[in-house]
Amino acid sequence: QENEIKLLTAEIERLKNFGCLGVSPSLEVLRDENAKLKYRLNFLQKSLQEERSKTAKSMININSCLQEIFGAAIQAAYPDLENPPLVVTPSQQPKFGDYQCNSAMGITQILLKTKEQKVSPREIAEKIAKNIPTNECIEKVEIAGPGFINVHLRKDFVSKQLSSLLVNGVQPPAVGKRKKVVVDFSSPNIAKEMHVGHLRSTIIGESMCRLFEFAGYDVLRLNHLGDWGTQFGMLIAHLQDKFPDYLTVSPPIGDLQAFYKESKRRFDTEEEFKKRAYQCVVLLQSKNPDFIKAWELICDVSRKEFQKIYNCLDITLIERGESFYHEMMKDIVKEFEDKGYVQVDDGRKIVFVTGFPVPLTIMKSDGGYTYDTSDLAALKHRLCEEKADILIYVVDSGQSVHLQTVFAAGQMIGWYDPKVTRVAHAAFGVVLGEDKKKFKTRSGDTVRLIDLLEEGLKRAMDKLKDKERDKVVLTAEELKAAQTSVAFGCIKYADLSHNRLNDYVFSFDKMLDDRGNTAAYLLYAFTRIRAIARLANIDEQMLRKAAREEVLILDHEKEWKLGKCILRFPEILQKILEDLLLHTLCDYLYELATTFTEFYDNCYCVEKDRQSGQIVKVNMWRLLLCEATATVMAKGFDILGIKPVQRM
Repeated sequence: QENEIKLLTAEIERLKNFGCLGVSPSLEVLRDENAKLKYRLNFLQKSLQEERSKTAKSMININSCLQEIFGAAIQAAYPDLENPPLVVTPSQQPKFGDYQCNSAMGITQILLKTKEQKVSPREIAEKIAKNIPTNECIEKVEIAGPGFINVHLRKDFVSKQLSSLLVNGVQPPAVGKRKKVVVDFSSPNIAKEMHVGHLRSTIIGESMCRLFEFAGYDVLRLNHLGDWGTQFGMLIAHLQDKFPDYLTVSPPIGDLQAFYKESKRRFDTEEEFKKRAYQCVVLLQSKNPDFIKAWELICDVSRKEFQKIYNCLDITLIERGESFYHEMMKDIVKEFEDKGYVQVDDGRKIVFVTGFPVPLTIMKSDGGYTYDTSDLAALKHRLCEEKADILIYVVDSGQSVHLQTVFAAGQMIGWYDPKVTRVAHAAFGVVLGEDKKKFKTRSGDTVRLIDLLEEGLKRAMDKLKDKERDKVVLTAEELKAAQTSVAFGCIKYADLSHNRLNDYVFSFDKMLDDRGNTAAYLLYAFTRIRAIARLANIDEQMLRKAAREEVLILDHEKEWKLGKCILRFPEILQKILEDLLLHTLCDYLYELATTFTEFYDNCYCVEKDRQSGQIVKVNMWRLLLCEATATVMAKGFDILGIKPVQRM
C-alpha cells in the first residue's frame, strides 16, 4: 500500500505537468483521471492509517519479534546460508534469561554437510550475537553451554506492552489479508439423538471458530447434518402408517429416537415395509411434495432437539446438510467422468486416488449417490463457491482415511492447490468411561448428550451447596449463574484441555475438582482476581485512569514472571492457529493462574492495618497486573466458550 501511494502521488504530479510535456489531452479527461487517482489515493491512505492504528493497538507477539531479530542476525552473520534453522523458545528457568535462541547447533550441522566447515556451535552463537540489529525489546544476550543464546528482555519494553494491553484491551496480533475460513463441525444425523460422540466435534469446532474470529478471519461455521439418504425411506413409510393424517395434522413425535428404532426394526423384519421404504426414497429424491413435507417434519423435530443442546453450550452454526449438495452431485460425477478418472466396477462408478488403495464410490449400481459423492460436492462448493482460504473438518479420527482420500481427489481434479489453500482434518479421539472403555450407559447404550448436560448441572449445584455457597455467599440468581458456568464450563474444559488427538476419560469428579488444571479451579481463580480491586474500593474508571498514567514496576521477580507470562498470550494463539491444538491454550491459562498465585502470595497489592483491617496503602501497579491477568484470562475463556461469573 505504501508503494502504491508513492506511485499514485507521482502520477498526480505528472498529470499536473501535462502541459509542460507537450501533450494536450482534453481538460475533461485530465480532470476525470486526476479525480480517480485522488479517490484511490485517499482510499489507500485511509486504509493504511486504519491498519496502522489497528497494528498499534495489537498485542505484540514477542516470540515472532525475536525470530525476526535473530533471523536478521543469522542472515548478516551467514549470508550464504539458505533457510537456516530459526529456533526461539521461552526459557524454562530464570537463570537462562527470558527466551533462548537455539539455532547455532543446527547451523553447525549445515556448515559441516554443505561446506565441510567444522565450526563449534558456541563460535556460531557468538557471531550471531554480534550481528543482532538495534531493537526495542532485548536488554542483553549471553552465550551459555555449547551455544545457547540466552535473551534477557528490557523491563521498560515489557512494562510498555502491559500498559498498552490495559489501555487497548486484548487485541489480536495483525494477521495481514483477511482470509475466509470454513469450519465443518458437530454434524449430527437427523432422527438420531446427539450423543457423547458429538460432544467433542461440537465443543472443539466452536472453540476453533471463536479463535479464528478473534484473530480477524472471516469464519463460516457449517453444520453438515446427515439429513438425506436411504434411512428417510423407512422413516417416511413408518410416519405414513403411524400418523396417516401427517399432511394436515402435525404428528406428535415426542421421542424421535424410539421412532427411528421402531422403523428400523420394521425395515429389518417386514419385507413389505422394506419395499415401501425403498419406494419412499425414490419419491423423496424425485421431490414429490407429500414426501418432501414428511421429510421436513422429521428434520424439524430433530432440529428442535439439537437446538436445546446448542443453546446450553452456546454454539452457533449454519445448517448446511447433505441435502444442500444433492443437486450438485450429478455434476460432480460428470466432472470426474469428463476428466477420465471414473472406472466402472460391477455397475458402480468409482474413482481411484493416487496413494490411496480404496477407491471413492461416486455412484452406486442403482444410480444413487453415496457419502463420497456428497463429501466431494461439499468440498467443491466450499472451495469454489465459498472461496475458502482455509477449510477445517472437525471430525473423529475414524474418518481420517476417508477425508484424506476426498481431499486428495479434490486436489487431483484441480479444485485447489495445497500450497495456496489449507484443507485440514482436525481429528479427535473417542470419549472413554472411567473403565477406559467407550463411554456407555450401564445398559450399554450410547450416552445421550442432553442427559450428560443435565447431570452436569445437578453435580455443579451439589458442589456449590457442599461449599455452602447457597447459604451466605450468593443470591439465588448468582447461584444459578455459577451453576451453569461451572457445569458447562467444566464439560467443555475437560474436553479442550486434552490433546484432541488422544482419547480422554470422562469423569465428573475430576472435572468439577477445584484443584489442578480444571475449569472449576480457573473460574474460581478468576473471580478471586476480579474481587481484589473491588475489595480495595477501586472501580473500573480508577483502573482505566491508572492504566494510562501509572508505570508498571516489575522489580520483584514474581512481578516480572507474571508480566512476561501475560504477554505470551499472542504467541500461544499463533501456535494454535497453526496446529489447531486447543489444549495449549488451557495449559497456558492454568500456568497464568498459578503464576498469578505466586505473585499474589509474595507481593502485597493492598496493604492493611493488622489491628483494624483498614486499608493503609494500595499498590496500584500491582492492581494493574491483576487487571491485565484477568483481562487475558477472560479472553481465553471466551475463546474456549466458557462464561465466567463475577461471584462464585
